[in-house]
Amino acid sequence: MTEVDVALTDYLLAVESALFAFLLSQRASDRAPSGRGGWRDPFALFFAATGAGSLIGGTVHGFFLAGDSLAGVVLWRAALLAVGVAALCGWAIGARMLFGEATARAIRIAACVEFLAYAAVVLCVNDSFWVAVANYLPTTAFLIVAFAAVYRATGHRAAAIGAAGLASTIAAAAIQQFRVAVHPRYFNHNALYHVVQAAALFMIFWSARALAMQRPR
Repeated sequence: MTEVDVALTDYLLAVESALFAFLLSQRASDRAPSGRGGWRDPFALFFAATGAGSLIGGTVHGFFLAGDSLAGVVLWRAALLAVGVAALCGWAIGARMLFGEATARAIRIAACVEFLAYAAVVLCVNDSFWVAVANYLPTTAFLIVAFAAVYRATGHRAAAIGAAGLASTIAAAAIQQFRVAVHPRYFNHNALYHVVQAAALFMIFWSARALAMQRPR
């Protein structure tokens, strides 16, 4: 197995994301407000897509990193598309949190168009990971604004934790892009990126679940 540290941390991230997707997909509590309960499905899909991307990415780093095999190329691009789906879900979540249905629908349509453009770039132009990072950073900023708005309106600590988790994903992306590593061979920048991302995803999950379960004030 090549890049054992990266592959294993990717797989752990996949397990974590799959667990969060499963928990969020369970039937909402009768106490959950309809608006916040409506965030559950896109959040569940967000974590499912993140888990799929991590599972595929770990397989590439573990078994297809050396050489340019067709299988490796296909898997890598599939991983990037999964990251794009997660970003698409982010736009849908933020739109539901901030706006009424008509505006939220318009944002979802625009996000779908953007995803198609992103997919075309990944499949036909450039499949570097920085393309995925550049694609999901605007979504992350949008979600931070959405969580901040919920916190300002409700005072719920969970919204602040969600915003902090999203900010942590930006820190994780910086670690990956600037190649900050614990050890260049045994725990490189990609592995550290996954660990920080895992902590960030936990905060986002906790926030989403807590907000969906609370009564409005």
